[in-house]
Amino acid sequence: MAMKRGAIASPRHELAAAMPHIALPRVPPNKIYLPAKLSFWDNSKYGDCCTAEEAFAKACHVPEIFISDAEVEAWAKAHGWLNGASLSAVLQAMHQKGFVQGGYIYDDGVAQAVNWTNAATLQSAIYNGPVKTGIAADQLEKVWQAHGVPKNGWFATGFKATTPQEEDHCVSLCGYGTINWLAQQLKVTVPHGVDGTKPGYAMFTWDSIGIIDVPSMLAITHEAWLRVPTTIIIPESGK
Repeated sequence: MAMKRGAIASPRHELAAAMPHIALPRVPPNKIYLPAKLSFWDNSKYGDCCTAEEAFAKACHVPEIFISDAEVEAWAKAHGWLNGASLSAVLQAMHQKGFVQGGYIYDDGVAQAVNWTNAATLQSAIYNGPVKTGIAADQLEKVWQAHGVPKNGWFATGFKATTPQEEDHCVSLCGYGTINWLAQQLKVTVPHGVDGTKPGYAMFTWDSIGIIDVPSMLAITHEAWLRVPTTIIIPESGK
């Protein structure tokens, strides 16, 4: 079964105008956000990947915040984004008023543009929070499908370069480190032929977290954003 996508490339002028993330002078050599509970957040039924990624980002909070599928669907539907949205539009709307659940509103902080081609900048951003990323998903979906039922631990390697015009999906870069270290966190074995000493990234999409090597991430990524902070919690009665 083909998976749903739904990302529309953010207008280039919005990326250019956004405050850039400035890398911290030093971050730990590895980091991962690994929520205990994941979901498709309806991205198996609708092209709501940009909203589903927001729910994943909330799940990365400490303590974890699990936004229900029903709230994700209601929020995306209210904005007309059940089947397509730009990353920047969703970020702006989540900053104004995010998910409402259990008497609280879960907003985004201000969005910063992230230079994903610079390893120090991207790792600094991920250290601060999961990074909302726009990609071209054809090659990634093949890897995900080959892995079987949604479960953590797929490996994405050997991807070919794509163009910005191919951007069609929103994922979350939620970890960095050596491929060996990331595999240990996900409790999987590095496949034969993959150099586990090389750097890689953890990536969330479609109810699972996998590992993508750096060349493949660079080949398919066309925009990246950090929320500062990732989550702002406000009592519903106070807004």
